[in-house]
Amino acid sequence: MYFKNRISIILMGLLLPLTSFAKGLDETIDDWFSPIATAWESLVFTPIPIAGLSVPFVVILLVVGAGFFTFYFKFVNIRKFPLAISVVRGKYDSIEGGEEPITTDTVNVVDGDIVDTIRIEGKQGEVSHFQALATAVSGTVGLGNIAGVAVAIAIGGPGATFWMIICGLLGMSSKFVECTLGVKYRDVDKDGTVYGGPMYYLSKGLKERGFEKIGKVLAVTFAVLCVGASFGGGNAFQSNQATVQLISMLGLSGGAIKTVIGFILATLVGLVILGGIKSIAKVTEKIVPFMAAIYVAACLFIIISNFGFVDDAFRLIISGAFTPAAGFGGLLGVIIVGFQRAAFSNEAGAGSAAIAHSAVRTRFPASEGIVALMEPFIDTIVICTMTALVIIMFNSDGAFTYGNLDVNNNIILNATGESFGGVDLTSMAFADTLPWFPYVLTVAIILFAFSTMISWSYYGMQSWKFLFGKGKKADIVFKVLFLAFVVIGSAAKLDAVIKFSDAMILALVFPNMIGLFFLYPKVKEELDKYLAAINGKNS
Repeated sequence: MYFKNRISIILMGLLLPLTSFAKGLDETIDDWFSPIATAWESLVFTPIPIAGLSVPFVVILLVVGAGFFTFYFKFVNIRKFPLAISVVRGKYDSIEGGEEPITTDTVNVVDGDIVDTIRIEGKQGEVSHFQALATAVSGTVGLGNIAGVAVAIAIGGPGATFWMIICGLLGMSSKFVECTLGVKYRDVDKDGTVYGGPMYYLSKGLKERGFEKIGKVLAVTFAVLCVGASFGGGNAFQSNQATVQLISMLGLSGGAIKTVIGFILATLVGLVILGGIKSIAKVTEKIVPFMAAIYVAACLFIIISNFGFVDDAFRLIISGAFTPAAGFGGLLGVIIVGFQRAAFSNEAGAGSAAIAHSAVRTRFPASEGIVALMEPFIDTIVICTMTALVIIMFNSDGAFTYGNLDVNNNIILNATGESFGGVDLTSMAFADTLPWFPYVLTVAIILFAFSTMISWSYYGMQSWKFLFGKGKKADIVFKVLFLAFVVIGSAAKLDAVIKFSDAMILALVFPNMIGLFFLYPKVKEELDKYLAAINGKNS
């Protein structure tokens, strides 16, 4: 307690000059942000009546698309999973470029670039399979795994976990398709810089198929939405939940402090993203593996400590998947909640991760598609499931009632009637077994949020450059807007932030999935080429 109070006093002392400015700003932000978030959510989640329940069309599109790709590629998500591990480990590197990599010991290096190999880098890419996977995972493994899972279970009951897992499995196939296309249709600048993602395979790929105008419209639409998603789910949601957890841990109160913390987060994020992609990569590659290891280790400790309840937890998950505990719209409602939260977490079908995977160093696009299918597995099937088990075990004594939500969609605990957000519930679940862990979880949440924000700044920047060119002025404008949304997210209410974040990320599904349905035969061609190369090596 002494330690907590000391931190609070020091923090308040440092932030005192900003407090007067911050007063009232959080209310102003919320006044205009909430209506925008609500309106955008209504537009994106256009309902389709099915079995007496309104099902968002975007969820239907995700499920149908992912299911189609899974069957068309003969369960590539399961059959090629061992191959994905082998590719990441470098087993088939010898067929990727045909040469040993040139090191900085033997060539001229300027500003971190190997000048002598700019032409080769531009042709083959800039990062290894593992680096591309790590970069993409850093953008997806974050608060969706911590806060998002808690929200899904609170709304849909334990059964939502089952449908999150199913969504993760199907999403592996969608991720395979979009990341293969991302590499196949990427652009390489004259200085060797790689630009890729749905913006490029929608424009170039559909032009190749004879649909140039449609491709341009879809590419621009995706780029605009991706910029918005970088402001929302990749930024505002992260800063919001990091701020909530920090305030809770330090025992702070008052609306102004949220805005002040937002300014601090914006400053820290700005220091990183102003350094460009090299600076971003250096930070994320250190933060994410460390905090993910701590988080997973804590989950495993709690699960093992309550090992006798593991079978009961899985029984609740399976039974709740078909006989919902929360009664939220019956079975279909729980499916929707599970798929929606899993889609927000792993972003499969949204196309965002293809931007990171496009920079891989390979001459076989399908090789990175194979690697990318591991991403939803790590994000949703492993980490999200662990979080869900911890929360379900915590609720074995009836700490809260599934589906019992207040008007702001915060979780109401039965004992006191207080309302809590997703991060709060997860924190309490961990503290039930590890009383000291909320402090560690706070650090993990802040670092996860930080890494996700700087990764999504790269996604948004690439889309911004596609729209407005690659000049320095365009860069500065985007970065200023991005940092402004860090503050907005910190000050706004959770309900508004979740609505805006979900809507912006899931809106990417519309242009992306249309393109995938046009271009999936190209993925089959690339997969056959890569498998033939592997078989040739093994023969």
